[in-house]
This record gives sequence, C-alpha cells and structure tokens, in this order.
Amino acid sequence: MEVSGGACGDIMAAHLVKQCTCLLREAARLAPAMAPIGQLRLARVAHKTLTSSATSPSSHFSSSMMKLVDNEKVFTLYPENHIDQLIKNAKRPEELLELLDAGHHLNNNQAALIFIRLSQLLFEKPEDKASLIQDARFQQLLRQLNSQISSVWHGTLPRLLRSLYALGLPETSKELQSVEQEVRWRMRRLKYKHLALLADSCATLSQKQHSKELLAELLMHLERRWTEIEDGRTLVTIMMKVGHLSESLMNRLEDKCLELVEQFGPDELRKVLMVLAAQSRRSVPLLRAISYHLVQKPFHLTKGKLNFHQTQVCQRLAADLLSLAPNLTSGEVARCAKSFALLKWLNLPLFEAFAQHFLNRAQDIPLPHLCSMLLAFARLNFHPDQEDQFFSLVHEKLGSELAGLEPALQVDLVWALCVLQQAQEAELQTVLHPKFHTQFLGGESQKDQNIFQKLLHINATALLEHPEYSGPLLPASAVAPRLSALDRKVTPLQKELQETLKGLLGSTDRGSLEVATQYGWVLDAEVLLDSDGQFLPLRDFVAPHLAQPIGSQPPPPGAKRLAFLRWEFPNFNSRSKDLLGRFVLARRHILAAGFLIVDVPFYEWLELKSEWQKGAYLKDKIRKAMSEELAK
Repeated sequence: MEVSGGACGDIMAAHLVKQCTCLLREAARLAPAMAPIGQLRLARVAHKTLTSSATSPSSHFSSSMMKLVDNEKVFTLYPENHIDQLIKNAKRPEELLELLDAGHHLNNNQAALIFIRLSQLLFEKPEDKASLIQDARFQQLLRQLNSQISSVWHGTLPRLLRSLYALGLPETSKELQSVEQEVRWRMRRLKYKHLALLADSCATLSQKQHSKELLAELLMHLERRWTEIEDGRTLVTIMMKVGHLSESLMNRLEDKCLELVEQFGPDELRKVLMVLAAQSRRSVPLLRAISYHLVQKPFHLTKGKLNFHQTQVCQRLAADLLSLAPNLTSGEVARCAKSFALLKWLNLPLFEAFAQHFLNRAQDIPLPHLCSMLLAFARLNFHPDQEDQFFSLVHEKLGSELAGLEPALQVDLVWALCVLQQAQEAELQTVLHPKFHTQFLGGESQKDQNIFQKLLHINATALLEHPEYSGPLLPASAVAPRLSALDRKVTPLQKELQETLKGLLGSTDRGSLEVATQYGWVLDAEVLLDSDGQFLPLRDFVAPHLAQPIGSQPPPPGAKRLAFLRWEFPNFNSRSKDLLGRFVLARRHILAAGFLIVDVPFYEWLELKSEWQKGAYLKDKIRKAMSEELAK
C-alpha cells in the first residue's frame, strides 16, 4: 500500500498531537502535587518525558513523571523564601549553623548559600575558620552538599567554590574536589564573568596544585570565549582581575577594548590606563584610541592622584615641566606642585622654578594659588634658595586676609609655616585665640580631629620655638592626649620595636612605651639615663612634656631623656631618606623639649635579622646619642 508524502506527514502530526495530549493530561493531574516546585521545573519534567521515547506507551507516562519528580531534585529560580532571608540576614556564623539544629529542610542551593555567607562573615575573622571547619554541623552541611552537588545552580556554583577556598578547606577535602570537578563539567555553561571571578580566586586564595590546574582550564576558556564580553564595565573588571594571569588573554582583552572603547566613561578609561601601567604594557592602538576619546568627549574629570610610584614617569614629567615652567600660568604651577606633593616627589630644580615663577609674578598671584604652593612646600619640607623673598611675599599676602579665610584653611596655612619655620607671632595668635580654636574642641569627625591635631603642633611651636611669644595658648585641658592618639593599627615595625625594647628595658620602671605628649606627638618609647648611662625610674621624676606630669623630683644633674622615634616607609619622600615636613616638625619639637632622639628608620631596621642584632642596634643607638651630646 502506497502512502503519499502529505498523508505520511498527517499521520506523524496526529501521533505527535496524541502524545502531547497525553502529556498535558498527566501534567494537569500532577499539578497540585508539583505546585511548590514551580512552573519552570514542570516544564523541564515535561520536556524530559516527551523526548525520552517516541514509542513509549501512554500508560507509562504516570510512572515516568513520578520517578522524575521523586528522584531528580532540580532546583530552579524560586521566589526568595523564609530560609533564604535567614541566610542573607545572618550576622554570626552560629546563626547559620543553627538552621540545621532547628530542623529546617535545606535544599542544596541553600546549603551552598550558607557556605557563601559563612565566608563573608569570616572575612575579617580568619582566626575562627579552623574551629568552624571542625564543627560537626559544618561537616554535616558539607556532606549534604557533596551528595547533590549537581543540583546547585549555575550562578551559585562559582561563588560556592570561591567561598570554600576562602574558608580554607584542605586540599584533600573530597567535598572541595567534588565542587571543583563540577565546575569543570559545567564550565561551558557558566557565564563569562563568573569564570573570570573564579579565576581570580584560584590565583589569590589557593596555591595548591589542583587549583593551579583548574586555573589553567579557566584561563583557556576565558581566552576562547572573549567575544562574549558585551559591556565596558565587565571588560574592565576582567582586565583588572585576571588580565595579568595570561599574556594571550590580555591580548584578546585589549582587542575587545578597542571594540568597546567608544562606550567607556572616564572611570573605565582611567582603570584601563592603570591596568596597562601596572603591567608595563604599551598597546599603541589602544592608547591612541583612549587619547582620541579623552580629547573628543567632554568628560568632567574629578580630582585624583596616581596611586603608584613610577620613578621614570615622575622624572620625565619633572624634566618636561621644567622647560615649560616659564610659560605656565600660576594656577597650573600650583596644581603641578600640589600633584607632586601628593606623590611625595621632590624635584629640586623644578620646585625652585615654581618658587621663581611666583616671585616673578608677585603682584598678580591669587591667594588660593599661593596657599596651594605653601602647603606643597610644607608637605615636602622644601625651602627655596630665595627663602626670604618668597616668605616675605607669603606674609604680605596673608597679613590682611588670613582671618577671612575658611577656619580649616587658616589652620593648614599656619601649620605649614610652622613646618617651614616661618610662622610669625601674629599668625600664631590668630589660630590660638580662644574665640577661634574653641570651634574645634571636642569635635568627633575625623576632619575636626585632624585640624585639632595641627592646632596642638602650632601650640607646641609657640611654646618650644618662640620663646618671645606672649600668648594666647591652648588651655591645659585641651592638650591632654586623647584616646584616639594611641588607638591606631600597630605596624609590623612598631610591634617588633616594642618587643625588642621590652627585652632591652627588662622592667616597666625603666622606661615607657607609647608616650603621648602635650605637643601632639607620640613617642615610641622614653627612657631616662643618668650621667653614667644607667636607667633611672621614670615615674619618680618630673616630666614637663606630659599634660599631666607624674613624679615630683627633678632629674639628677647630667641625666638625659631619650625618645625613640620609628620612621616608617610612608614618612619619607619618595625614593629618598628625607623625612616629609610633618615628621621633620615632630623631630624638631622633641629635640626642643629636651630629649635626645634615637631614630629607628625602616630601612635600617629591615637589615636586622635576629633578636640579638635588634637589641645590639638599639644599644648602639643609645650610646651614639649620649656620645654626641657629651661631645657638644
């Protein structure tokens, strides 16, 4: 019997309609039982049943679908429920572990979310990770996750692996290996940005061999799928996170930048330039494209600073500016000086040219530009060759206008003059007058505290460096050290120095650590030595440098107070062993207060390897300070 092509098509269509009708009838019957699972899951079950076998009898549909419902735990994008909210709002790891004790039925995606939230909560408390991993509930949750890892959503899986790395699971953990293997299987289906963030985590959070192998696979996929990047923000983020991990990937990302550069805003352009600079890459086509768009687009660029020091760049800029200095405006000179000061970069010929530029245009220099120049000079502790002429110009400009400036700027300017040893009595009186300084007493904001700290330094300058100063001064209650003066993060150098000093002193009576003075400076340590170089008990003797002196006896004849001052890397000008102006002022004040100074710069301390060397170094410094004093 022959059947035409059209009749055959009709028969096949009829069979298909019959199968679809049976499927929909079965789905309607099961709908109430499957309601919590959601429509998307029902659709997936229907699809699997429809495509399982074209020849399966309709009587088998019921058992097939029930088997899929019971055995295939596929979780989809449900609306956020109560447990999800508990996980998201948890403030302590214990709150998350209590979800297991409370008998909540957690699906595997929620278990993954718990691990992600745990890593977030423990980010600032790494010391708690070891005890958490040993917790029986944590191990139970790991086993549950491992048993059904295939049910974790695509978007959650990369975050889960990053969290397990952050929690510090051991390399031999079968649960960690299971998640890594699941990532490998699903790599083609994961979003590009998820792969990039995961590659960043593999590179920074784990140095194990198996993670390095996973990183190599991730980089290979990122390089193959680079065309999937569609927006500038994602591209810039990937360049910053993983671009440095693969030369070939970075080449692809630069090509994509050329394609999308027209969409970039000023922030994206800045970040791309920073990435290229940090990796010492010179992509001429990309740099030309960025230059073109910077010129063509009317971007409003906010003030900022270079956040890394590149010696060759600063040297080249200084050399080029030096030849251009005569033709610059006073505003351009002031901005250049301020920028170099922020970078802590002092080029003597260039700054001499800046000072000469202002002297040549003394009558036309606006006060704001002169203020910027003065603050830049103070930060770098720069004294021009024509110092007298320059500061005569400064005093002339400030004389009639200082009191009319913003209060915070008044303090900054007088403080800068104190740093440069150019403050005059009238300028000191302006900011130390009670009607002026009371507005900053008791200020809680960081800005107010910084301003008041400078007032303490100005007050110390009047006390210690201007014997003819007749007042006013800050009241005794104001110069008492605040708790914030000592409440700072301890640096590695500070910690090592304190430990060495404790061993050197032996007893707390023989010296004090972290001494807050009435001058606004904190000494790392203070000791009192007699004429024979022996330690004296500090608490027995008068200490005028303290706001609330202890002891009543005057030091014996020939006794000397020694102050230990550490100088960290940020305290110096860039590529120099010259202190910044603020710390030069601190050193001058401590000397003027009658101390001998034991300087402990970071570059000398780093050369000391053993505790014996560090102790011998400090003893030698003490002997040297005493010898220099006796030689006078």
